[in-house]
Amino acid sequence: MAERPEDLNLPNAVITRIIKEALPEGVNVSKEARSAISRAASVFVLYATSCANNFAMKGKRKTLNVTDVMAAVEEMEFQRFLTPLKEALEAYRREQKGKKEATELKKKDNKDKKAEGDDQDRSREEEDEEEKMEDDEVVEEEEVEN
Repeated sequence: MAERPEDLNLPNAVITRIIKEALPEGVNVSKEARSAISRAASVFVLYATSCANNFAMKGKRKTLNVTDVMAAVEEMEFQRFLTPLKEALEAYRREQKGKKEATELKKKDNKDKKAEGDDQDRSREEEDEEEKMEDDEVVEEEEVEN
C-alpha cells in the first residue's frame, strides 16, 4: 500500500505525454495545470478501481477483470466512455494477438532454421564419413600393392 498520498499519483511524464497528444501543437500547459490534471486523473483512476473492486468482491473474486471495470464506468455514470473503452480494448487485444502470432512464427522459423542446420550438419558428417571410407580403401589398396 502507498505510504503517502503522493505515491498514488500517476507519473508526471505519462500525464505530460497524454496532455501533449490531446492538445493541438503550440498549446502550452502550465506546471500548475499539469499538476491539477495529474491529481484529477489519479483520483479518477482510484475511484474507478474502487468501484471495479466492489464488483469483483460481489463476484467473490480478488482479481479485477474487464467486466468489473466496464460496470464501474457505467456505475460512475460515464456511459459515453464505454464505446471508446471497448474499442480501445479490442484494439489492444488485436495488438496482443498479433504480437503472440509474430512470436510463434519467429519460434517456428528458428526451429526450422535449426532443423535445416542440423540436416546440413548431418549431410556434412555423412560426406566426411564417405571421404574417410574412400581414403581407408585407398590406403588398403596401397598396402596390398606394397
